[in-house]
Parts: sequence; structure tokens; C-alpha cells
Amino acid sequence: MHTLDLVAPTTAELVAAGLQLPVMEAFYTIQGEGRFTGHPAYFIRLGGCDVGCVWCDVKESWEAAKWPVLSIEKIVEEALANPGRLVVITGGEPLMYNLDPLTQLLKEKGFTTNIETSGAHPYSGDFDWVCFSPKKFKKPHPSIYQKADELKVVIYNKSDFAFAEEHARLVNPVCELRLQPEWSKAQKMTPEIIDYVKSRPNWKISLQTHKFMDIP
Repeated sequence: MHTLDLVAPTTAELVAAGLQLPVMEAFYTIQGEGRFTGHPAYFIRLGGCDVGCVWCDVKESWEAAKWPVLSIEKIVEEALANPGRLVVITGGEPLMYNLDPLTQLLKEKGFTTNIETSGAHPYSGDFDWVCFSPKKFKKPHPSIYQKADELKVVIYNKSDFAFAEEHARLVNPVCELRLQPEWSKAQKMTPEIIDYVKSRPNWKISLQTHKFMDIP
């Protein structure tokens, strides 16, 4: 009789399976943007991003190897320590990872699951709300368009309006459409966004209310 040698999976294999994930930070706060503005939410910010937005305000998240790799059980355990049951998975770019195991475990524990994504990688996970925020720096994966509940386009300059309409034509008809001024350009672009939305009422305005209120 031969003894069967069992080799424990490596960290890379566990990450590839979505059983462990690099977590830059996780915190309980108030959602400041989009459809769930004002709702208490637990944010899970995954490390790693290959989109490369020049105006990104969390560029430190881009390098996944900088951040601790946690089991999904540990991630959910820390989420359960807070009273709210709304979780927002963000990044970085969260769809770089297989999110099926994490969202399944979150739902088993009674959480509502939201994601904020550029859609640059194939869709995974079981989400109650998908906020799709496409970026010019990397083309979205086709799988995101019919999954998106909310299209949120950051307006940095005038050409972003045409970019927003390009993606609005591809999402499903019930997807909510929002334009959000990039924070450093808000003084310049907000008046233009207001005029644009007034003449195109299928769009709404999203503001980063957490920054106005100084909510971390």
C-alpha cells in the first residue's frame, strides 16, 4: 500500500480559487457615492489593479503583493463585527479575483453584497447591486454590461460625456445612469454636469458626499 502524499495548496493557488484574497483595507463607514449614498456599509478594498487611472485616489492599492492575504473566513468574520449588513467590495479592481466564494459566504451570513468595479475583468460573484464605473485606461470585459445595475462615469473632462454615452448604449435598459465629477475637477466640471443632466434626464448626478462631509 502506498501512502498518498497530500500537498497543501500554495497561497497563489488559494488566491486563484478565491479562497484567500489580498486586502488593502476594510472599514465600516457611510457609503458616499451612487445609489446607496447615505447607507452604513462595510467596505472591503482588495489590493491589485491593472487599470491605471491617472487620477486614482488610492494608487497605493495597485500592487497586490503589498497587502496581506486573508482567508475569506477571516474577511467575513471581521465584517460581522459591525452592526451593518451591507458590504461593498471595491479596490483596486476587485474583479481581478474570483469573488464567488467570498460573496457566497457573505450571503450565508446575511449580508447584502455590492461591488464597485471598472468591469475590466470577467464578472464573478453573487451581488445584489453592481456599480459599473468604466475607465478609458482599460476596456471593460463584455460580461459586465448585462450585470450592471448602475453605470457611474467619472467626469474629468468634456470628452467623458461622449464616453459615458458610449457605455450607456451597452448596458441593460433598467441600469441607472450617473455622472460623477472627478474630485480635483469638481469646481470646473460640476456646472457642466448639471447642464448636461438637465437636458438629458435619463442621467442622474452622483457626488462624493463622504468627501464633503469628511467621512473616512
